[in-house]
Amino acid sequence: MTWLCYYRALQLGEASKVVPIDKMSTVLTLILAFVLLHETFTLKSAIGMLLITAGTLVMVL
Repeated sequence: MTWLCYYRALQLGEASKVVPIDKMSTVLTLILAFVLLHETFTLKSAIGMLLITAGTLVMVL
C-alpha cells in the first residue's frame, strides 16, 4: 500500500522532494520502534540510521 502512495506522490510532486521523505520514513520507523515497542538500540542500528540520514541529506543538497 505504501508503494501506491509513493508512486502517486511521484506523479504529483518533484522526485527531488518526494524521495528524501520516503528515505527518512525508515529512520522514523526505527525511532518509533525504539520508543514505542522498546526494541533494543544497538550500535549497528544507530550507524544505519546515521548513514541513511547522511545519505538523505546528500540527496537534498
